[in-house]
Amino acid sequence: MFLLLAMVHHPSDAELVSRFKEGDRTAYAEIVRRYQDRVYSLCLRWMHDDQVAREVAQDVFLALYRSLPKFRGDAQLSTWIYRVVINHCKNKRLYRKRRHVDFHEPLEGKRVDDDQPERQIAHEGPGTDSTTHQSEAEILVREALEHLDEEQRAIIVLRDVEDLGYEEIADLLGLARGTVKSRLHRARAQLAKVLSRKIDARDVI
Repeated sequence: MFLLLAMVHHPSDAELVSRFKEGDRTAYAEIVRRYQDRVYSLCLRWMHDDQVAREVAQDVFLALYRSLPKFRGDAQLSTWIYRVVINHCKNKRLYRKRRHVDFHEPLEGKRVDDDQPERQIAHEGPGTDSTTHQSEAEILVREALEHLDEEQRAIIVLRDVEDLGYEEIADLLGLARGTVKSRLHRARAQLAKVLSRKIDARDVI
């Protein structure tokens, strides 16, 4: 059994691209299976909405299907896919902003509907409701990221969320490795500054 498993061949990304260009459409299905979770995860980090993230992910894979025959392999397939994801997310965000689709309610205070009670966040610290506190923390970070510019947000998401290396991020964003490091440092500092205005000192554990 172990010998058979060891003999199972898992094609590389380059092999799958080559097979797809030769007309093997099952190779594209394998690429989708290999990257669908990462693409969706990145879309969700950018769009903050499950349905919109799924729509963008579908658009990404459609674009990949159309563009894959032109892929020359100058970069890793994963890097190229991430680049397509980021471009689609940026365009989608811009489109929704222009159409005033996105709306973020304040974490505390009155809602738009005056008939609704004020929403407040408890500050007692973690306890039996630790899951709720974790959710609130995620919301705070998500909203803080919205205060960063597109490049700062991209660098933080790619490095601190997706855990990409500096070289891959540099290739992805068309920046020098040293530039990625310096801009990541500034982006983290800006994020911390934004969060400091949102988080009470008693919330810091």
